[in-house]
Amino acid sequence: MGEVRVRFAPSPTGFLHIGGLRTALYNYLFAKKNKGKFILRIEDTDRSRFVEGAIENLIDALEWSGIGHDEGVFVEDGNIIEKGEHGPYIQSNRLDLYRKYVDTLIENDKAYYCFCSKERLDNLREEQRIKGQVPKYDGFCRGLSKEEVKRRIEAGEEYVIRLKLPRNQDITFDDAVRGKVTINTDEMDDQVLVKSDGFPTYHLAVVVDDHLMGITHVVRGEEWLPSTPKHVYLYQAFGWEAPKFVHLPTVLNKNRKKLSKREGDVSVEDFRSKGYLPEALINYLALVGWSPEDGEEILSLDEMVEKFSFDRVGKSGGIFDIEKLNWVNAHYIKEYPLEKIAELTEPAMIESGLMTKDEIAKDWNKYKYLVETVLDSLDTVNELPEKVSFLFGDLKVEEADAIEQLKGENTEKLITSLEKELVQVEEVDEEFAKTVMKRVQKDTGVKGKNLYMPVRAALTGNVHGPELSNIMIILGKNELLRRLEQARQEIIK
Repeated sequence: MGEVRVRFAPSPTGFLHIGGLRTALYNYLFAKKNKGKFILRIEDTDRSRFVEGAIENLIDALEWSGIGHDEGVFVEDGNIIEKGEHGPYIQSNRLDLYRKYVDTLIENDKAYYCFCSKERLDNLREEQRIKGQVPKYDGFCRGLSKEEVKRRIEAGEEYVIRLKLPRNQDITFDDAVRGKVTINTDEMDDQVLVKSDGFPTYHLAVVVDDHLMGITHVVRGEEWLPSTPKHVYLYQAFGWEAPKFVHLPTVLNKNRKKLSKREGDVSVEDFRSKGYLPEALINYLALVGWSPEDGEEILSLDEMVEKFSFDRVGKSGGIFDIEKLNWVNAHYIKEYPLEKIAELTEPAMIESGLMTKDEIAKDWNKYKYLVETVLDSLDTVNELPEKVSFLFGDLKVEEADAIEQLKGENTEKLITSLEKELVQVEEVDEEFAKTVMKRVQKDTGVKGKNLYMPVRAALTGNVHGPELSNIMIILGKNELLRRLEQARQEIIK
């Protein structure tokens, strides 16, 4: 086998879908495993679905995810550029090229002009539906003579160009995931290759582009599996060798249905904006449909490259489990440098209104300490405000267990003892925070849960949470005294 060349060829119709990212990832892993090339091509021949800025968003999402491509479409200094010897890599810039190849098909009687109106096609489909038949074109224009075609074109009639499939012929290809696949042409449609606006359909463009760009392996979603026999036939019609095909299982939700925006997050941007780390999203996505032989679940990109194989990709759809993603993301949050995680939590913290940018910058070390205090409870970096909100503003005692602890027989004397300790120091440092509860225990004679839970409830409004010593350092002397007084008022209620 020569140099492996694979491509990711999305349509610029909006943000990159999570299933698209996984397709890009598998292409990337296979290319790197085989020391090959990974190409990014933009398939924008369906102009009705084109979204301004989508190409930039696609590239930004790939770069954020750590999936770099070797040639194709890039963004530099805010401009879309193309790099590589097989361009253009944007299909709308290749229209003249497609016309040349479709003309070859017509000359060799492998394609034909079709003048059927939308009304006729709609009626045909409705008739077939009523009869319980698979809707497909009936070949009405297959037998038109060259003279008739010429006359109708010159008369200005609208037309498309269709693939001329042979009758009753088995088309067979091998798929790396599905194995041997055979479909008879009588079950297939004479696919439109060129639309009435002159733009090629996906089916013509993808075959021409993949051949001219030297693509050795076509790795794409299984929704393209039914179209692949038509593509195989097109390769045969052109006299070209077909690439290897790899059709990936669909990414499904917990109900085993295709991920849908109506039911939650589906774009890379959704997960990025919610505080997921790129390493975690990529790591988890790799496992949605593939598993390494050793069963490892936490894998760096380099480890995935080393272990990746299409032999380990399953045939059935991969289930996207948000709880498992959270578990993987939580692992990476703990592995990240504290400085970096603190930086990533800043936007959510500022947006929550708990702290301003200036307040965070004023005492960066204390902010990092705040992050470190709740680090083990974070599934995403955006959860920080939710996890630390109890440390801001007035004491809020809403949990039944916390209310019960405040009403306990020892709480008043515990509060009084802690207040006595606090007024004796200028500030709450680490030494004070780590030792003060031993002195309160000695002073009151209260031990264990009966000591710690009422004090925690008095300071935080909760009976569970981060280390009490950390909380004392974060709140500081004055805030601790203020909260103890508020807790005393709660007892009186």
